[in-house]
Amino acid sequence: MSLHVVVGAGSVGGAAARLLAERGEEVRLISRRGVGPDRPGIVRIAADATDAARLTELAAEAVALYNCVNPPYHRWPVDWPPLATAFLTASERTGAVLATVGNLYGYGPVAGPMTESMPLAATGVKGRVRAAMWTDALDAHRAGRLRATEVRGSDYLGAGAQTPFTVMVLPRVLAGKRAAIAADLDAPHSWTYVRDVARTLIAAATDQQAWGRPWHVPSAPPVSVRELAARAAQLAGAPTPRLTRMPYPALWLGGLTNPLARELRETAYQFDRPFQLDSTAAREMFDIEPTPLDEALRETIAALRATPAPIAG
Repeated sequence: MSLHVVVGAGSVGGAAARLLAERGEEVRLISRRGVGPDRPGIVRIAADATDAARLTELAAEAVALYNCVNPPYHRWPVDWPPLATAFLTASERTGAVLATVGNLYGYGPVAGPMTESMPLAATGVKGRVRAAMWTDALDAHRAGRLRATEVRGSDYLGAGAQTPFTVMVLPRVLAGKRAAIAADLDAPHSWTYVRDVARTLIAAATDQQAWGRPWHVPSAPPVSVRELAARAAQLAGAPTPRLTRMPYPALWLGGLTNPLARELRETAYQFDRPFQLDSTAAREMFDIEPTPLDEALRETIAALRATPAPIAG
């Protein structure tokens, strides 16, 4: 039994902690409020992950330190730098492998399926923040100061997933109401299941051949927003979805009063064209196959129905 320190008790951090505990590992799950799965093998601890000294203390003797933190979307430029610095410091001081949950923002707008060999060419603020985090970790890895890896997925499905589809579309589809999203409704789009993110993260952290590079989370074949909504409605026994493409000016105006809408302006390109993830490398390296889309949707639907949010209109 080895010690694993998971920081962030959200959808991915919670899933990673559960998977590790199921395997008989010792898990410290760190969050500001000390929340997360309450089960044998997981010790929940309240701590500030920007405190490098405290994070180092908690990660002492750990084989891996997992960065599953997810700061508020509009605060990434402010919140991520001190967090990233603390993780680098703790990993370097303890020798724990630093395994980070990344995303696809760092690539910026691309043509064709994304692979890990593509340059980090983001021009937006959030994309540059994420690109800098990985660049700093990789530089430290190559310098021999620590060991690092990163896993990247597309828009999440599963319990706790917070994406334009799960927040703006799916709740209204389940309620039989019209849904609007600033997206090409028929463009193929990759979707990543939260538990598959956790599976890949643990595999990359515990295999020394995986260190020193990023990995794309094995994800189901791309489907459009329209196809995904239709399948979700079928699984949920809901009416045929009524979807509307929100024009970009409407998204821009919404951003004047809504912080989430304002931040979505930068990444609108991810939904106005094909957005496809190539996860061949991780599937072959770790022998991980993506969870079927129907299974991911069923979990997402069940979670939304268990804790429904108010729906206007």
